[in-house]
Amino acid sequence: MQARQPRKLAVILHADVVGSTALVQMDETLAHDRIRDAFRRLSESILTYGGTTHELRGDALVAEFARASDAVCAALAFQAGNVESNATLDDELRPQVRIGITLGEVLIADNTVTGAGVVLAQRVEQLAEPDGVCITGAVHEAVPMSLPAEYTDLGKRNTKGFDEPVQVYRVHVRPGAPIALPETVKSVRMRDGKLRWPWIAGVALVLLVLGVLAWWRPWVKSVDPELFEHAAYPLPDKPSIAVLPFTNMSGDAQQEYFSDGITDDLITDLSKISGLFVIARNSVFTYKGRTVNVRQVARELGVRYVLEGSVRRAGNEVRINAQLIDAATQGHLWADRYDGAVTDVFELQDRVTQKIVAALAVKLTPEEKAQTASRQTTIPEAYDAFLEGWTRYRQSTPEDLAKAIPHFQRAIQLDPEYSRAHAALAAVYVESWRSWSSFWLGIGWQPALQQAELHLKAAMKDPTPLAHRVASLLHMIDRRTDEATAEAERAIALDPNDPSGYDAMATILIYSGKPAKSLEYIEIAQRLDPQSNYLFRIAEAKFQMEEFDEVVSTLRRYSQRNAFDLEPYLYLASAYGHLKRYDEANSAFEECNQLVRKLLRDQNRWCRIESLEGILVDDRTRELIREGLNAAGIGSTPPEIIEASTDGILLRRTSPASAIQDLYDFAKEHCRRFGKKSSVMHSAPPDYQFKCH
Repeated sequence: MQARQPRKLAVILHADVVGSTALVQMDETLAHDRIRDAFRRLSESILTYGGTTHELRGDALVAEFARASDAVCAALAFQAGNVESNATLDDELRPQVRIGITLGEVLIADNTVTGAGVVLAQRVEQLAEPDGVCITGAVHEAVPMSLPAEYTDLGKRNTKGFDEPVQVYRVHVRPGAPIALPETVKSVRMRDGKLRWPWIAGVALVLLVLGVLAWWRPWVKSVDPELFEHAAYPLPDKPSIAVLPFTNMSGDAQQEYFSDGITDDLITDLSKISGLFVIARNSVFTYKGRTVNVRQVARELGVRYVLEGSVRRAGNEVRINAQLIDAATQGHLWADRYDGAVTDVFELQDRVTQKIVAALAVKLTPEEKAQTASRQTTIPEAYDAFLEGWTRYRQSTPEDLAKAIPHFQRAIQLDPEYSRAHAALAAVYVESWRSWSSFWLGIGWQPALQQAELHLKAAMKDPTPLAHRVASLLHMIDRRTDEATAEAERAIALDPNDPSGYDAMATILIYSGKPAKSLEYIEIAQRLDPQSNYLFRIAEAKFQMEEFDEVVSTLRRYSQRNAFDLEPYLYLASAYGHLKRYDEANSAFEECNQLVRKLLRDQNRWCRIESLEGILVDDRTRELIREGLNAAGIGSTPPEIIEASTDGILLRRTSPASAIQDLYDFAKEHCRRFGKKSSVMHSAPPDYQFKCH
């Protein structure tokens, strides 16, 4: 009987193929070939780093190392190569491997290794994610600090067959760092004292092959030319990325605002980096709740890279999963999971951002480093309140603007210096002022403007791009175009990937009578936000350029996508008048009246038709609009229903006398909907105002 070797302390690596049964069911022969190839490459990596493969059985492998650092490096090197190798496959039969590494006592005999160390390695491996590596606390302590690796503490885990919980860490390569090469073998001797030259030569050959492969990288596909030939937009001359809405995995729909907020902030952080091209929030959120193909997203948005992920929030714990995908090869540049407390949410976001920057090899300027590291609050509760308000603000309806205010106010109560919350409140108030919907906020028109100015002053202590855009709009309202232009420029400088800054600049240029220049900024905004439409802004510019056929076709397309927007009708009717299409001009106002009635009766929505005198345009454009309306016989008279709110409804007598009673009945019904009676208040003829009381 062959004598057994004594027990010894060793570093054990256990590897297993994820879902091997499912792979075999897809194609048995192909699955076996690919699993065998994966383990062949793993065995080569083990040999390169001085380890010994003891068992290779089916879908599992066991290896032994003398040093913990060698085992960790061998595992990381293999996983990096395996991810890239799988990315070249055109089907879903992609063997993903999990690896566990322990330090424990084992018994080796007949090339078979047994003992508690092997069992523990298998248990730890089962805690790893696909393509991931997990190690025990003992291995973590044995690995030198100089190793270019990062560790995520998974805490102490109960494992089957062991009485005491085991400390477990997830390990991955530090962003931007190469995997450490094995140390040079100076003298490796066999038991008889002879040098193991064949072994050394084999290692050298493997290292040479690995070096050639690392330079050549035959597993990485070149950019698929057909993918971007049919893209909606050409690729930018810098790394381009779309951050898809992170999935809420909390099992609680009420936490949707939190996952959306994480997505928003990742987009915002990346947008501040001039070396990146980042698709805007409005466009990526059109994919929310949909099952999407990464290549389709890349084609539709004109980007090379796509980030997708999920957020799970349970009590005070947060888990963020994220993966960065190269759409050209469908390969994962990296994928990782980040765990922490809610109080760590800023750090978790920063780590994801840093990973992306490192993966895309983007260099940050000192200013960009400061911006991405800057957090306007360090109080998680204030941040949480802000996110709830921000979700409401994004909805943009008068009701949602009103519901956003208490959340922003709570954020400010928790952190009075929270500039971003002040800027958001300023934006809410100025938006309600612009849309004449301040009554939803419980304040008058002028107090809304005063509140906007008050919170903007606080926001400007540490200004965000939003604060500069609000300031630009307020300067526009006061007709101070130079100051408005300067604020829009500051917004763009702080966030060169935010289309809102370019839209603000385009608005100023239109007001200043520079429509051709404004179209340049609109084009940039459209490219950054391809799923949104800037058709109305384009129509404004085209109207100033007196390209009235373009105005009509553009506004018709705009109305198809914005069925409840009343804003275009003055321009549309005037453009028809300039084109001598007078019947269509009058029909445009009739469409507007029908839409107003629908909004009031069916949607129970407040609405207002802006008068020609009230719209924010330069004098020449106002006169150009008036000329078109006069040509159509409309004059400067807006539609019959000018304004409506819970306080009443203002009518203009533009219909035949026989229709006046119908308008009165409509106004009375409007007041009754709010549980109020009505009375007629005569204003300057031909206006009639019904007050609800």
